[in-house]
Amino acid sequence: MQNLKISLITVTRNAEKTISRCIDSVIAQTYPDIEYIVIDGASSDNTIQIIESYKLHISFFVSESDLGIYDAINKGINAATGDIIGILNADDFFVYIDVLSDIAEAFKTQNTDAVYADLNYINPNGSIIRKWRSGTYKQGFFNWGWMPPHPTFYAKKSLFENLGLYDLNYGSAADYELMVRFIHLKGVRLAYLNKLIVNMQIGGISNKNGFARLRAWNFDYRAMKKNGIRYPLVGVIFKPLRKVFQYV
Repeated sequence: MQNLKISLITVTRNAEKTISRCIDSVIAQTYPDIEYIVIDGASSDNTIQIIESYKLHISFFVSESDLGIYDAINKGINAATGDIIGILNADDFFVYIDVLSDIAEAFKTQNTDAVYADLNYINPNGSIIRKWRSGTYKQGFFNWGWMPPHPTFYAKKSLFENLGLYDLNYGSAADYELMVRFIHLKGVRLAYLNKLIVNMQIGGISNKNGFARLRAWNFDYRAMKKNGIRYPLVGVIFKPLRKVFQYV
């Protein structure tokens, strides 16, 4: 069977402390058919210079102002020519060198439209803070606050073409809204790769302070209501509670 081409998108802005670690983990991948796309949001530190030092390994690079991380991801998706699209943010990195090979194999053997796996949250010194072990999805899980880890989520490009891109109206919950739309509302075929594939450094945009957390809950509620979650308020309550078990 012919290789599936994977378009991997990294979004950056002032990420000079972590971008090399991210790119190095991509370069180390053994999978032979990777289109690596880097979208920078007009960084003002040394991020652009660092990225340019890797230009032989990058298929597409642009640095320009944008409307935030999900606008930048949408730019990457529009530039992508691969069969499969995944996201690896500048603060994150692959755990081992065969991650993309395992992702491609799951698509080939499990007759699926999308794949997700597990991740660790780490602090800047590399210590593990949380362990997100997703488990196998069953229909209705989203009604009880479930979601897969977005940095482990890979989907066929045709899904984005047919079901839409990241909706900027949902702010920090745009990744959640897209996954609940694809999986819960539209019922795409989904496969779980029972492996730890990404280390994600803490400091996400929805967790900066209490006000940001309240806004994130509002975005979650709106995303649930739009996409057919049975009891959106219950979902909003259960979604953060699920995180408690990730610290165990």
